[in-house]
Amino acid sequence: MTPRDAADENPSGEHSGEPSDKNDKPSGSRWSNLDRPPLNAAALRRGLVREGGLWSEVDVVQRTGSTNSDLVARAGAGKAAEGAVLVAEEQTAGRGRLDRRWTAPPRSGLFFSVLLRPSEVPVARWGWLPLLTGVAVATGLARAAGVDTALKWPNDLLVTVAGEERKAGGILVERAGDDAVVVGVGINVTLRQDELPVPQAGSLALAGAVSMDRDPLLRAVLRSLEDWYGRWRAAEGDPVASGLQETYAAGCATLGRVVRAELPGGRSVVGEAVAVDADGRLVLATEKGVQEPVGAGDIVHLRSA
Repeated sequence: MTPRDAADENPSGEHSGEPSDKNDKPSGSRWSNLDRPPLNAAALRRGLVREGGLWSEVDVVQRTGSTNSDLVARAGAGKAAEGAVLVAEEQTAGRGRLDRRWTAPPRSGLFFSVLLRPSEVPVARWGWLPLLTGVAVATGLARAAGVDTALKWPNDLLVTVAGEERKAGGILVERAGDDAVVVGVGINVTLRQDELPVPQAGSLALAGAVSMDRDPLLRAVLRSLEDWYGRWRAAEGDPVASGLQETYAAGCATLGRVVRAELPGGRSVVGEAVAVDADGRLVLATEKGVQEPVGAGDIVHLRSA
């Protein structure tokens, strides 16, 4: 998927395909591109699902609307436990924040959602989940792909292509009832320049990744997410005790920049992004000498401070 605007993915159950393993031979020329081999679902399960671990099941479908929508529906029907992972080779209705569309050629990226039930964490701290996921994804990609991924508050993944920051992925978190959330992630892996939906988009390939094999990339990202989620949950969501606040700030490309926050209701605020507070909000120092926390909205990077 390519971030047309915002980032992340999710599916819709009525469009979901059948689970596929690498040895499956799906019909249709769309699945015969040897440059973009299918994910090996059986190997992913063997590598990720283990007793005492977070990941309880890993399903790979060839095509769906949105993995988030599908997993929210499964959770609502009582058909998904915590740690369920749903991966799509292609999404036809992938969504980012504010219901923006996310498009990409089949098997060109990693498009997946996970179900989490952070019962030990006060709901007031659940706002850290998009930031936690960003840290986990960036950490996993650095290890497995050799790509330095920066984070744009609150949910975008940035890579550098020819000296320019570009969006290569994003995160979407949605509630799934009172006690669960679905976290969706979309990452452009092998997209070429001529496949990008907008010039501002990027991919791991364009950023010079040393590996674009999606199987180990997905395993690395999910293992990193399991690690960070475990630390955060053990600390009852405390961003300081878990190390999340410090780590996020270190990798956040928004901090230290002059930005424009486009807020709900049509209001906008311009200021220097000076901190991420204990609630995960971006703190802007405005020209009026006021520090204003922003909890929701679009952030536009204007220039370095």
